[in-house]
Amino acid sequence: MRLIQHKKEAYWFYRYLSIFYDKLVNPLFWTKRMRDEALELGQLQEPGLKIIDVGSGTGFTTEGIVRMASAEQVTCVDQSPHQMAKAKKKPALQGCTFQLGDAENIPFGTDAFDRYVSAGSIEYWPNPQQGINEAYRVIKPGGIALMIGPLEPENAIARFMANTWMLFPKEEEYLHWFREAGFQDIKVRYVKPHWVTGRGEYGIAVSGVKPQAGLSPAAGHTPPVSETAEKMTLGRWLQLAGRVLIGSIAGFVFIPAALFGYLRRAFSGQQDVPEEYRERLNGYQVTALAIIVVIIGLVIYGLA
Repeated sequence: MRLIQHKKEAYWFYRYLSIFYDKLVNPLFWTKRMRDEALELGQLQEPGLKIIDVGSGTGFTTEGIVRMASAEQVTCVDQSPHQMAKAKKKPALQGCTFQLGDAENIPFGTDAFDRYVSAGSIEYWPNPQQGINEAYRVIKPGGIALMIGPLEPENAIARFMANTWMLFPKEEEYLHWFREAGFQDIKVRYVKPHWVTGRGEYGIAVSGVKPQAGLSPAAGHTPPVSETAEKMTLGRWLQLAGRVLIGSIAGFVFIPAALFGYLRRAFSGQQDVPEEYRERLNGYQVTALAIIVVIIGLVIYGLA
C-alpha cells in the first residue's frame, strides 16, 4: 500500500491538512465546476432522496449535494473529526446529519439510503473493493452509488509521486470494483481543472445502480484488511510519522505544479465559463506561490 493508504496515517495527515484544505487544496485540485459536473451522474435532484456522503471531509462535496437536495436528507460520514468539525461550521450544511465512521465499515444498516456519494476518499482506503461493497450494501434496490476520485497520471514522474503518496487507481480498476460489487448500468464521466493539460485523464466519476436488496455479491469473498487491532508501539509510531512526513512531501509536490499550471493558463479565456466556475488563484494560493518562488530563488542563488 502507498504511504498514506492506511487509516491511521490518513487520520494524522488530515489532522493538519484540515487547517488549510478548503483554502489551498480544494480550489486547485477539486473545483466547483468539477464537483457539480461529477455530481450530475448521481441523479440527486429527485425529491425525498436519502443521501449518504462517505468521506465527506470538510463538506466541499456536500455543499454541491445540498444545491440539489435538502440538507436534512443528507448524512455525512468521515473518520476525521478535524475535517468534520470544519464541515459542521458551514452554513449550507446546518441541516445535515454528521456521523464519524469508516468507509469500509459504514455505521448504517443495509438498504438504508437512496444515493451514495464519495469524492476524494478512495485514495486512502486500504481495501477499495470492500469500500465499494459497502456502497452497494447501504443503498436501496434501484439506488445509485457515485464514486469520484483521481486517475493514475500518464506522466512517469507524476505517476511515481502519486503512487508514493496514495492510491491513484486506473479507470479499469474502478470499473472492476463496481462490477465485482454487483452494480449495473455503470456510467463514467471525466473531470479536470482548467490548468491540467497533456495526455490522459485527470479524475473520474463512476456511477452504478444496485439491482437487488441486500449485501454485495462480493461481500463474502473480499479479503479483509484490518487495522483496528493494531498495537501502537514506539516502532509503529515512528513508522507512522515517517509515512506521514514522506507521503506529505510527495503530495505537496503537486501544489507548486498546480500553482505554476494556473500561471501558465492565467491569460487563457474563460469567457464561456459561468462566473461562479471561473478558476482564479485566491490570496492563500498567491502567498504559497510567492513563498515557493522565493525558495527557488534562494536555492538558485546558493548554487550560483
